[in-house]
Amino acid sequence: MPAPSPADSSDVPSQPSAATLFERITNYANRADPYPLYAELREHKVAEQQDGSYLVGTYHEISALLHDPRISSDARNRTDPDPLVVGPDARTPAFISLDDPEHERLRGIAMRPFGPPHTPGRIDALRASITDIARDLIAGFGTRDRIDLVDDFAHPLPVTVICRLLGVPREDVPQIREWTDTMIAATDPTPGQDLAEQRRAAVAARDAMAGYLGALADRRRGHPTDDLLSALVNDHGPDAGLTQKELMSTAVLLLIAGHETTVNLIANGMLTLLRHPDALRRLRAEPELVPSAVEELLRYEPPVHLLPQRTPLVDVDVAGVTVPRGVPLILALAAGNRDPLRFTEPDRFDPTRADNQHLGFGSGIHSCYGAPLARVETQIALTELLRHLVEPSLVADPPPYRRSPLLRGPRHLVVARRT
Repeated sequence: MPAPSPADSSDVPSQPSAATLFERITNYANRADPYPLYAELREHKVAEQQDGSYLVGTYHEISALLHDPRISSDARNRTDPDPLVVGPDARTPAFISLDDPEHERLRGIAMRPFGPPHTPGRIDALRASITDIARDLIAGFGTRDRIDLVDDFAHPLPVTVICRLLGVPREDVPQIREWTDTMIAATDPTPGQDLAEQRRAAVAARDAMAGYLGALADRRRGHPTDDLLSALVNDHGPDAGLTQKELMSTAVLLLIAGHETTVNLIANGMLTLLRHPDALRRLRAEPELVPSAVEELLRYEPPVHLLPQRTPLVDVDVAGVTVPRGVPLILALAAGNRDPLRFTEPDRFDPTRADNQHLGFGSGIHSCYGAPLARVETQIALTELLRHLVEPSLVADPPPYRRSPLLRGPRHLVVARRT
């Protein structure tokens, strides 16, 4: 009897490899539930990808890298940097994309009017205003029995807050949203669309927003008002304040970061609570537990899943793998937040979890600048929604998600309620 011929390789289904993890994680088909892929990543701890980047998914390794001075946030330190950050048309980077000492200088200037130690009461002073905004938005639900919690609440609340904080006139807020949507769309290629064109559109939107905010700040130069743009443009501290380009890049960062993550945190938070009705009922009965629940939401369903903009300045050892100098290093924060070597029962949502040093706002010198504001906004948002929504239920589960794999959250979150 003749020996069987080798099977045609085309008939054998290919097995996913660790080198395709980033491709699979960022595939929109997996947006609703990337957590099995994060578990696969944690098995490898560090996985080199097909494009030469390295993906890290375990808590202790991510935490160490976030505190390692050998890891740069400046994309200009890559072996093959993006022309948009090194070419003749490169824009002035925001401090989130810089290393110390420049990062420390710019972040310090931005912090002075925003929070401790110079203005420690600014965020707490916003509580009443944020509550009023939340209640006004809920009143706008009227008698409708179906509400899109993203379009009707989770998006307009933080946008309204950050625009008021910066001093953006109300009539200009729709333009701000249009620019923001264009910029965020470029973080994930849309099938059928030209990536280069998306990036060009994002750069144009960023430039338009920067020019608008710079002009708005200039009108306050020498004529201070009670807003962040006025404080930044009239800052004459020991470090000489911001140049015009630094002011514009900082203002764009504050506006984008000041609401995009919070939109996802509120939407992910309500989605999680609707999936856990016992927790929802408990928080409604015990609103004093909401701050603890928000911390758990930052761990369990964080608004930022991936940090793709890290680069080793030298060869570094990560969990026994040598990551070469100058390559893209991608930190999967959401994978680290579900690491069983760090958290007990990490896939269980526990709004009273005590040991909860999550990575939801990053860590180290680049920990989220707007975290105090995002926490307050989300605490108030969830408290008010739980207080006013009667018997809410999901209309679609999973809901449709935003395209971005970095800033992950529902694009719409439609709930039915009893009126």
